[in-house]
Amino acid sequence: MKSHYDILIAGTGLFGAVFSHEALKRGFSVLMLERRSHIGGNVYTEKRDGISIHRYGAHIFHTSDERIWAYVNALVPFQPFINSPIANYHGHIYNMPFNMNTFSRMWDIATPKEAMEIIERQRTEIKGEPGNLEEQAISLVGRDIYETLVKGYTEKQWGRPCTELPPEIIKRIPVRYTYDNNYFTDRFQGIPEDGYTALIEKLVDGADMILNTDYVEERARWDSVADRVLYTGCLDALYGYKEGKLEYRSEIFEEERLDCEDYQGNAVVNYTDRETPWTRIIEHKHFSHAASPVTWISREYPVDYEKTGEPFYPVNDERNGKLYGIYRAMAEREKNLIIGGRLADYAYYDMDKTVAAALRKAERVL
Repeated sequence: MKSHYDILIAGTGLFGAVFSHEALKRGFSVLMLERRSHIGGNVYTEKRDGISIHRYGAHIFHTSDERIWAYVNALVPFQPFINSPIANYHGHIYNMPFNMNTFSRMWDIATPKEAMEIIERQRTEIKGEPGNLEEQAISLVGRDIYETLVKGYTEKQWGRPCTELPPEIIKRIPVRYTYDNNYFTDRFQGIPEDGYTALIEKLVDGADMILNTDYVEERARWDSVADRVLYTGCLDALYGYKEGKLEYRSEIFEEERLDCEDYQGNAVVNYTDRETPWTRIIEHKHFSHAASPVTWISREYPVDYEKTGEPFYPVNDERNGKLYGIYRAMAEREKNLIIGGRLADYAYYDMDKTVAAALRKAERVL
């Protein structure tokens, strides 16, 4: 570690790693701090039994931006992966996203015309502007799909009834009147062959690194060792929560090694009934088609942020939006502070959007 750096980056997730890569290419010296014991943030992966484990949930890189796809593929090789999750509702299996396979299973029909007629008829249950998430969902896909595939999952995810959630959470629900189980519509879809940690390692190669260190806890000390700071964490924590706490939902990941070659036959299975305590089960070997006599699964349990201290999903309602605006204004007044990433922006980003945002930020400030 040197005595002084051009840039200190608090957080080694995808945004911080891309920014680090761009700074290093431009000749800047970089020190990275990470409060966890590993790099990579929520895209961190690790190998067990020859299987790449997505420690913080499924991550599939998908984009229609050829420039972003070329950027990550220039660093590490990607292998194709088409995300085709399924939903388990009380033991009945439905395809996702909602498409003709879903509708055929639910209503014993075969044509788009039949599906459209049923959904349109059920949508008319809601009159006027939807006042909550339940009304919003029914106005988009009808009562049957809402009750079977949306309601229970959403209430587990957010920890409250759909009637108490704002309609803005579900602005749209993808519905396809074709027999197409490809969840994403982007041109490019895949996963790094050796996992996301290999991608992060390439991005941060050349930066000095300190793990198990929280920038916020000794901010004055760390500010003194660099000309500028990129902060990728929560803004309310940065300012000691003095204006109040931003709300998040968190996740607990329960991992299990099983002595079988294949547990569920798919990478992602969502459990959409309210009674099952987890929202989904990930079977990691399906992401890379790993050949192994054993398998690893992860059950995901949504919980309150206070239970884990790990922020995953921002609660984007009016109260939190206003509070975040206050904190962001405070950050923007600081001359040598740069902010970016899903936590600092209080937003949920797909990975391609994270890479693009980091590249834009680097172009503007470096």
